[in-house]
Amino acid sequence: MRAIELTAPFSYLGELLLETVAAAGQFAAFLVLLGKEFFPGLRYFRLILEQARFIGVGSMPLVILTSLFVGGVAALQTAYQMQGTMPLIYVGTVIAKSVFIELGPVLTALVVGARVSASFAAEIGTMRVTEQIDALETLAIRPVRFLAVPRLVAATIMLPAITVFADGIAILGGMVVSVTRVGLSVSMYNRGMRLLFDADDIYGGLFKSFVFGALIAIEGCFYGFQTTGGAEGVGTATTRAVVASCVMILVMDYFLAEVIFRLIFPA
Repeated sequence: MRAIELTAPFSYLGELLLETVAAAGQFAAFLVLLGKEFFPGLRYFRLILEQARFIGVGSMPLVILTSLFVGGVAALQTAYQMQGTMPLIYVGTVIAKSVFIELGPVLTALVVGARVSASFAAEIGTMRVTEQIDALETLAIRPVRFLAVPRLVAATIMLPAITVFADGIAILGGMVVSVTRVGLSVSMYNRGMRLLFDADDIYGGLFKSFVFGALIAIEGCFYGFQTTGGAEGVGTATTRAVVASCVMILVMDYFLAEVIFRLIFPA
């Protein structure tokens, strides 16, 4: 009995390692299949437009609300940190830099990604457990080409567009709070924004958004296709898709920042 108790943790770690390796292999195989089906899947133009409408129009209320308060909080925090140490004209500078490079793309991806990846995983997972995907295969319709590719294209295109709106709304929210709560004038806020403005900040944030959009779609579709076990399996797949997309966004944000900053500020 004592020996069993001592080996139990190692057994659990072994099972966890095997499951991780198996999941990585399944994910790699899915990426290869998705790459093969990508260009043939572009002919489903109507499905791409439907998914783009779902991602873009459907996410705007949440994005507007989130961005307004993100800009407002950024203004309050910046003014608090600068109080008595730096001129408040730099509030606009800090808000513009942080929103364009980091807050806009990352928080938009997290908010939209949670909604979109959950929807993709739940929809495709339900089709998997109800054998609708098997029915597509009997009709000579490739499931990855028909279901995953339009979602991938739509998410990759729409997330940068949503990020542009989110950036503008966050800047507007920061201006409203700066004028009403911090005591800045509109002209001073605008001068601060233009003080260290660099178009590369916007381009870097949009580049991040393209990658984040692809990650969101891939994670949602992958876990949807891997669903098993009926309604409980759909719930599990949805949870895993949301967690995986959020974690991958944060992880990729670091590596993308390394690449972007090396291009903008070469050593």
